[in-house]
Amino acid sequence: MKIVFATGNSGKLREASEILGGGFELVTPAQMGITDDVEETGLTLKANSIIKAEHIWKSCGCSCFADDTGLEVNALNGAPGVYSARYAGVGRDFGKNIDKVLSELAVLRAECSMAEAVGLKMNRYSRRARFRSVITLILDGKELFFEGTLEGSIAYYRSGNGGFGYDPVFMPDEYPGKTLADISEEEKNAISHRGKALRAMAAFLNSVA
Repeated sequence: MKIVFATGNSGKLREASEILGGGFELVTPAQMGITDDVEETGLTLKANSIIKAEHIWKSCGCSCFADDTGLEVNALNGAPGVYSARYAGVGRDFGKNIDKVLSELAVLRAECSMAEAVGLKMNRYSRRARFRSVITLILDGKELFFEGTLEGSIAYYRSGNGGFGYDPVFMPDEYPGKTLADISEEEKNAISHRGKALRAMAAFLNSVA
């Protein structure tokens, strides 16, 4: 089945291709002649995935899917969330995004330490976090949704050379002491938030093929 994946990220495209398998031919919007950017104005991950998928569908009428993924950090009240890709400002500079998350957690940790030193208790400091992915699939004009989450925590510093995005600072519960950038692509795909959503979508597509 030929299907358009609304992404220009080679890492995400490779991950999706490996998970969906040989029964699916994934193509990018650029390969379909769709080169204009769509503004992600949604206030939720689901809303943004709908915006991106509908843009592809309206442009070429092809079966397509789009995902939106966010990192949710407990101590930051769920931030960066829907703003994960541009948390440090305009653009998708994940180096700066990571710096901002680590900096905010460091400040919060210092505030908690100071409070405890004078006998106050602050319960909101936690490095617990999760990745959440929402996929919108448009098949014959009908929209379907698939979700996946990956629980873990934020490391104190970057580690590993693999992955992309926030992977160098996200430690999944399944691999204590390691970040997603430390483990292999195969290991990451087996547990990843996007992988879970993609496998659910693949199971559905295989059931109706």
